[in-house]
Amino acid sequence: MGLSTTIQVPRLNKSITIPTGLFINNEFVASIDSKEVIEAINPATEEVLCAVVAASEKDIDAAVAAARKAFSTSWGKNVTGFERSRLLNKLADLIERDAQELAELESLNNGKPVKMARDSDIGDTIQCLRYYAGWADKVLGQTIEVDNKTKLAFTRNEPIGVCGQIIPWNYPIMMWAWKVAPALAVGCTIVMKPSELTPLTALKLSELVKEAGFPPGVVNTVPSLGPVGGAALASHLDVDKVAFTGSTVTGRKIMEAACKSNLKKVSLELGGKSPHLIFESADLDQAANWAALGICYNSGQDCTAGSRVYVQESIYDKFLAILVEKMKALTIGDGLDDKSGGGPLVSKTQYDRVWGYIDSGKKEGAQVVLGGEKRKGKGYYVDPTIFGNIKPEMKIVKEEIFGPVLAVGQFKTESEAIELANATTYGLGAGLHSNDANQCMRVSSALEAGTVWVNQYNMLNNNVPFGGKKQSGFGRELGSHALDEYTSVKAIHWNFGEKLDWPL
Repeated sequence: MGLSTTIQVPRLNKSITIPTGLFINNEFVASIDSKEVIEAINPATEEVLCAVVAASEKDIDAAVAAARKAFSTSWGKNVTGFERSRLLNKLADLIERDAQELAELESLNNGKPVKMARDSDIGDTIQCLRYYAGWADKVLGQTIEVDNKTKLAFTRNEPIGVCGQIIPWNYPIMMWAWKVAPALAVGCTIVMKPSELTPLTALKLSELVKEAGFPPGVVNTVPSLGPVGGAALASHLDVDKVAFTGSTVTGRKIMEAACKSNLKKVSLELGGKSPHLIFESADLDQAANWAALGICYNSGQDCTAGSRVYVQESIYDKFLAILVEKMKALTIGDGLDDKSGGGPLVSKTQYDRVWGYIDSGKKEGAQVVLGGEKRKGKGYYVDPTIFGNIKPEMKIVKEEIFGPVLAVGQFKTESEAIELANATTYGLGAGLHSNDANQCMRVSSALEAGTVWVNQYNMLNNNVPFGGKKQSGFGRELGSHALDEYTSVKAIHWNFGEKLDWPL
């Protein structure tokens, strides 16, 4: 196969050229030993967009070797923070220049609306790169007093080395930036494995990495199947750190492989079953807007999706009626249509998974308040669905669905709300709505989640840390805390005055 292809997009009256090779040492190359390809599917039409090279284990070795050489020669501790900052800002400029086409490609391969990809995902990506560009020359150590007459100690925050980065399919561009930006800011090199479902924008971004002027080997992109590329990165003896966003099941496998190989550093951002509490003092109209956003944004394909909403008994019926109308108003359609506020699910597998949960909710006796019926025709579409009359043991209440499916329950007291919210093995996000400031403080403190939203939901900022508790993983992305994930602290003890007597 060639190492680039052109996708015709009749709806946009244009074509988009996409690299299809592996990006290693700033070049798009064929696999060393494999003819395997990955087909990229348009989830709105179920048609194949194109095929890209699928990396083998030997290809992963080549990418890691390229990253190691760059770390030792043209990057790592060999480049100033000022230069790293300049290149990150240049990359942000190029993404901003190409934002519309990147958004269109994201929509074609992932399904999400172009306007959301462009204005939210890519807008945040540009800000993320610029935020970490600002950090690149501000990675500081400490000077520590030991004995002012004879000794001092100081620390250096050094780049950890070669980083394997494994990103998911729900936010292909934004998750790329969350991992790439802090790693490059401190001087690490990268082997990036995008999801096999959505490899196209990562390859397109690789073109911009080269155009920005990053040295060969600093960023390498290796689309591959998870059991091949992901497993090879997690167990590779020359990878110093692996960062993964995805399912808890896969996170366990990555952590096990890291432990059994070279005990590489690991950060995991995993699944969630996030609770969203609505207290009787809340602004119900606003609370319904945020609850609808919490489960419908990105068609529910979000690790922090507010998939369990618990409403105080006294306002349950009123709130549920408002919420139903809000969710009915959302248009789910082709992402290339500006009228669409949500798109199809990413794949047939995900579509079947979500419908399996909807069927399970019906069989277990939950009340279908909205949705729950399949569309006819092409596309992996699932309309927003609400279940009421839920019970704690139901699968739709316990397990992550990753679709626009909401379980709504009731509580009487604040303590009961907290108990229901925390009754999960996950701990990624949580939300609450109340106009009682004291209640907001009490409940936000009691909720077991890495991020808690008060009177809003699912809003993130590049300067605020993000990550999970319990089986939602560990480590932090965004904010200054993300820099810690890619640095190693070296302590240097300097003796300038003490004389050692010998023998002891």
